[in-house]
Amino acid sequence: MVNPWAGEVALEIDGQRHVLKLTLGALAELEAGLESETLVGLVERFEGGRFQTRDVLALIVAGLRGGGWQGTARDLLQAEIAGGPMQAAKVAADLLARAFAVPDGADGGS
Repeated sequence: MVNPWAGEVALEIDGQRHVLKLTLGALAELEAGLESETLVGLVERFEGGRFQTRDVLALIVAGLRGGGWQGTARDLLQAEIAGGPMQAAKVAADLLARAFAVPDGADGGS
């Protein structure tokens, strides 16, 4: 079971259910992989529907790694994702939204 309040999203890959989460470490790894781009630019592309397949793959890998997976993007090239590319894109968008959403009633830790 995933906890959306903790930023978690589920995805089935090769018949196995994985929990993805964009932890601070996963976000740092993702940002390093974007090279000169920023996370803000990535969020803007998703919000505008202008994301690319590489954006989806990078987010899925980062989310998997944040969930404890030890693989790389290369490991996913031949993987079967339940729901196909559309499900992968939805999960990637959900990961971004949940990573940066502030829960209702949050007061910033005061």
